[in-house]
Amino acid sequence: MATPLEHIHPRNLKHLADRLQGLVRTRLWAQVLVGMALGIAVGIAIGPSFGWLAPRTAYVVGEWLALPGLLFLALIQMIVVPLVLSAIVCGIAATADPGQLRRGGLWLVVYFVVTSIIATSLGIGLGLIIEPGSFIAAPVGAADAIPEVSGEAPVVAFDAFPSQLVSIFPSNALGAMADGQMLQVVMFAVLIGVALVSLPAATARPVLDFLSSLQALCMTVVGWAMRLAPLAAFGLLARQMAGTGPAALLGLGAYIGAVLLGLLCLLVLYAVIVRVLGDGRPLRFLTQSGEAQLLAFSTDSSAATMPVTIRVAEERLGVRPSVAQFVIPIGATVNMGGTALYQGLATVFMAQVYGMDLPLAALVALVVTALGASIGTPATPGVGIVVLASVLTSAGVPVAGLGLILGVDQLLERFRTVLNVSGDLAACTVMERWLGGGPAPGAEQHDLPAVDGPRLTGSGPAD
Repeated sequence: MATPLEHIHPRNLKHLADRLQGLVRTRLWAQVLVGMALGIAVGIAIGPSFGWLAPRTAYVVGEWLALPGLLFLALIQMIVVPLVLSAIVCGIAATADPGQLRRGGLWLVVYFVVTSIIATSLGIGLGLIIEPGSFIAAPVGAADAIPEVSGEAPVVAFDAFPSQLVSIFPSNALGAMADGQMLQVVMFAVLIGVALVSLPAATARPVLDFLSSLQALCMTVVGWAMRLAPLAAFGLLARQMAGTGPAALLGLGAYIGAVLLGLLCLLVLYAVIVRVLGDGRPLRFLTQSGEAQLLAFSTDSSAATMPVTIRVAEERLGVRPSVAQFVIPIGATVNMGGTALYQGLATVFMAQVYGMDLPLAALVALVVTALGASIGTPATPGVGIVVLASVLTSAGVPVAGLGLILGVDQLLERFRTVLNVSGDLAACTVMERWLGGGPAPGAEQHDLPAVDGPRLTGSGPAD
């Protein structure tokens, strides 16, 4: 029996990938790398190490150099909520089989939670093995800020769990959007998408038309912001280096190496997951994901990369549109494997810098806290360090130590975004198999037609 929305397939988000395709062809990622290198060099030259400028003058120059970066962050953060909202709703509405939607939603939650826990545990394990915090001294005067840490983990208030569970549903959807509460926005979008599936076509069509136009509008703004990406990388790093000097890079070499090693191990883990739980072709996954990964590195935003990620999933990895459009918009907001690994490793690093021992119970609590923090992290640049502050606080580690890693966070965040996008693509291959699609060799097995606009007549193929 045909479902109502088979008559009005919403516009596929991947059709907006053409607006970002030029950024890949013009090697935006290479421009960003050049901008980062120049930013580090200029920041060191005007900073305290060389003293080419007076401290006050260097501060003013750094602020002006960072202006394109601040504009870039503002544009992406401004547009991420409507982009994620419209993408999730249209992705769910594109699922022609309500049974698939119910099964997919349950398995997707399980998959995201398990992989995020594994990523956080991997980061903590590498931190304990490599001990990058032993290679650097704590900031001067910070010893007084070290709190008393007991050997017991925080007590979980199980009686408060029901109210915490209900809190992920927004009591005021507009308020959640205004405050940037991404987890609540995701839940609202999921509910709206499921409700649209149950509505008659004539009733759902105006909403889907509006959301399709909203997607196009958001991606237009994203395209404008991407023009600033190389200048943003240059300016933000120049300002940071002008304040911290080269010691922020040289003294944190072990920490940077540990994070990059952890992210590489996580990428290998995703390939293993594709081999065991997905389509069984990890080499194709690694080679065909490059386009989305390069754009993720360039934009530093998994939300802005969504159209290209969906295109890669459908055309390169053979994932059905109904699966890709459902998994990737949700994954771009709640599936943050790279971020989860980073938060676990960074917390252990900070504790080692301050000479703190985290007992096993505290490490278990850290896994839970980092899991929740990574799920609620907006898919926008620059927020990772803010979320890390809340994780450090919950672990009893001084937040003042964030000053140690601010100089390198701009660089590492781009690599984390690459792993976040890779995790979404791996999830697509797994869900494609779990939902009964099996290994799909190409786009010819897609169950929904690739269309350039809303389809208002005719009948789509039923599953």
